[in-house]
Amino acid sequence: MNESKTFNALFLCTGNSARSQMAEALLNHLNKGRFHAYSAGSQPATTVQPLATQLIGELGQDISALRPKSWDEFSGSAAPKMDFIITVCDNAAGETCPVWVGHPALAHWGVPDPAKTPDDPKGFKDAWITLRRRIELFLALPLEKLDHLAREQELRLIGKEV
Repeated sequence: MNESKTFNALFLCTGNSARSQMAEALLNHLNKGRFHAYSAGSQPATTVQPLATQLIGELGQDISALRPKSWDEFSGSAAPKMDFIITVCDNAAGETCPVWVGHPALAHWGVPDPAKTPDDPKGFKDAWITLRRRIELFLALPLEKLDHLAREQELRLIGKEV
């Protein structure tokens, strides 16, 4: 396989207002050019949660373009072809997802929803730490040496990590 392949990963959540936004930012920040990360929701909220925005900004990322997006933006023929699709909330994992072009590896990384208590920084920080740890494990995988089924299996195992 080509060692220089850039992978596309899409993080899904129902509202795309906190967890999936944070996962997108973390992967884009930590990936060293191996990934393009995106996020979306099945029922996008109107805004990104302020505490999620704050954590993303602390990475040094531009927060001016943050917005909840519908997963429909990533399911059409003009959308980037995804290699990995990861749900980060239980609701999105249980929904009927669009048909994804190219048969990406699918996994669920359930993370408690910090948006349920939007003024509690601890919930956001806990979600951030969990997502960061899982993304670090993801980045440590020798993806170029794994076939599709092995990638999916490894991705699902990461979702069981704390």
